[in-house]
Amino acid sequence: MQDPTSTAPTAAESLYDPRALQILSTEHWGLLSNRALAYNESFTRAGMFLTFLSMSFVALALLAQAIGFTGDYMVVAGIALSFNLLIGLFTFARIITTWIIDGQSTQGMNRIRQGYVRIAPAVAEYFITGLHDDEAGVNVTYGIRDTSTRLAGVTYGLSTTLGMVGVIVALLAGLLTGLVAVAGGASLALSLGVGAIAAVLMFLVQLGWAARVLIRAALPARFPTPASTSVVGGEGLEPPTSSV
Repeated sequence: MQDPTSTAPTAAESLYDPRALQILSTEHWGLLSNRALAYNESFTRAGMFLTFLSMSFVALALLAQAIGFTGDYMVVAGIALSFNLLIGLFTFARIITTWIIDGQSTQGMNRIRQGYVRIAPAVAEYFITGLHDDEAGVNVTYGIRDTSTRLAGVTYGLSTTLGMVGVIVALLAGLLTGLVAVAGGASLALSLGVGAIAAVLMFLVQLGWAARVLIRAALPARFPTPASTSVVGGEGLEPPTSSV
């Protein structure tokens, strides 16, 4: 009688096992789906916020034509701006969460590409995205090629959905503060100055909030970019190993 253990499947202990490539490919597609869902939710949330904000300003404009810039109008405008500011902060917080999902998924895909090039080093030169899961490698995947300065990262951040919502929320905070100052009897110049300071402070608070959360959520780099080598392509790759 044949020993049943002789035909038992063995574990995949090497990247060169075909099952390892299949597992990596499946995980890669799963991470791509995560990124797509995160992008869709980010755009949807931002669109909802902008729609509500636009409708509020249209309503305030119609109300101003009906009753003028009276004390009652200031109260209604203050309430409307407060609701917009609150919704904007909630939207900002949720988009940070989608950024965490997107960033971790990008790191994961960079790790998987590292596995691909260890299985088949010849394919490394065909990748245009990052092969390393540290900040430099993730920036390559995001299209930020100039990692020597922080200016590229700041510019990229302000051009994203999160940056756009953050700027709008900061402006809302400044507008609401200026409105309160005007209602309190302050001059126009003083109200504008106070509003500008409030807008800058709100923007800095959001920037610090987002940076702290995103930095803490980043996964530890297992395959960092080697020093003095390219962050994309086959340079600086560690030699393939016989086991994962």
